[in-house]
Amino acid sequence: MEAVAKVRHIRVTPQKARRVVNLIRGKQATEALAILKFAPQAASEPVYKLVHSAIANAKVKADSANLLFDEDDLVVSAAYVDEGTTLKRMMPRAQGRGFRILKRTSHITVVVATPDEIAAKKAGAQKARNN
Repeated sequence: MEAVAKVRHIRVTPQKARRVVNLIRGKQATEALAILKFAPQAASEPVYKLVHSAIANAKVKADSANLLFDEDDLVVSAAYVDEGTTLKRMMPRAQGRGFRILKRTSHITVVVATPDEIAAKKAGAQKARNN
């Protein structure tokens, strides 16, 4: 079971968000939640909520397909941060000049899947490469 959760226009710079996302990529979903809960970075809170949402999405998807669901089986198969829109603001500087301040935003995506789903995806990709 593969489930995706996305958040857009989150007010944290992509560089800072990538530091947090790199901590959880490839880990079990419950372990990722534990890591994010105690991570000191400010970006860890929205990423925690996003992983929790991805797990909930997987549960809903499994329930609708009448599949057995175990939260401990889920793995963070993909997690990445894209750059969002940049808010441009002006700050007064000396001699009447204006200094531009760039307030960056991020689009964060987290994909959770079961290990057999990841293995099947890799096998399909390798088969397509060989043909």
